[in-house]
Amino acid sequence: MFSIFDALGPHIPPIKIIDVGALDAGPEHVVYRALLGPGRSSVVGFEPDEAECAKLNAAAPSGHLFLPHAIGDGRKAMFRQCSQPMASSLFEPNTALLDKFQAVGEATRVVSTREIGTRRLDDVPEAAGADFLKLDIQGAELMAIEGASRILEGVAVVHTEIEFVPMYLDQPLFADIDRALRAHGFLFHRFASLASRALKPIALNDDANAPISQVLWGDAVYAKSFMAFDTLPLALLFKLAAIAHEVYRSIDLAHHALERHDARAGTGHAANYLARLMGKALKAS
Repeated sequence: MFSIFDALGPHIPPIKIIDVGALDAGPEHVVYRALLGPGRSSVVGFEPDEAECAKLNAAAPSGHLFLPHAIGDGRKAMFRQCSQPMASSLFEPNTALLDKFQAVGEATRVVSTREIGTRRLDDVPEAAGADFLKLDIQGAELMAIEGASRILEGVAVVHTEIEFVPMYLDQPLFADIDRALRAHGFLFHRFASLASRALKPIALNDDANAPISQVLWGDAVYAKSFMAFDTLPLALLFKLAAIAHEVYRSIDLAHHALERHDARAGTGHAANYLARLMGKALKAS
């Protein structure tokens, strides 16, 4: 698949990415990595562990800034550090449920707790003007969404972790996230990933992480409703097209965004994009 940046070049304004839950888990876990590059994007990330945040800033390329804030509802909260850092949360792990599954209970053992202050995204000046919002904060995603009403007005795409069972006590689930984002004008686009674990004592090929049937969590992608594309700023339609193409290979959504741009601006980007797609398809055949 060709790069939309090569196809449309200077027409795509720089994309501002907000990464809530930016703990470094390796480049393969950076869902927006296809958007990175000089002139393409900037990143503002949040990692409440100050030492980890300092490491992120030390290794960050130009255009990246990481802040040691816990994103939430603006009130103080108890942060639970878990044996697997990526499982740490403002919510208490639901041990009775998690221990029924291979590997999950062990990864979510609380090793320490501390009271921390949280910040609403709308109250963080550096988050203003976001185009792409990524959320991965172990059950606190709805809290972040509810504190970002102003920011979400200008966001094209939200990539959020969701849970289908209460892995943390009293946490919101997928249905709650879906309801909140639809209220902000987003439509569910697709699942980017789904994760499951086996109920004990089953373990396929002695692999505790092998999925079998019970889906526990995943990543869901929401985009501003395609029924409202005629009301979105023209620049945001370009950015949405770039995100859809580069991150999700959603070429139909990218084309539709460009088409609606062209209808209002009198340009021909959708036709050029479609021709590029057809050319690649013809070469492949």
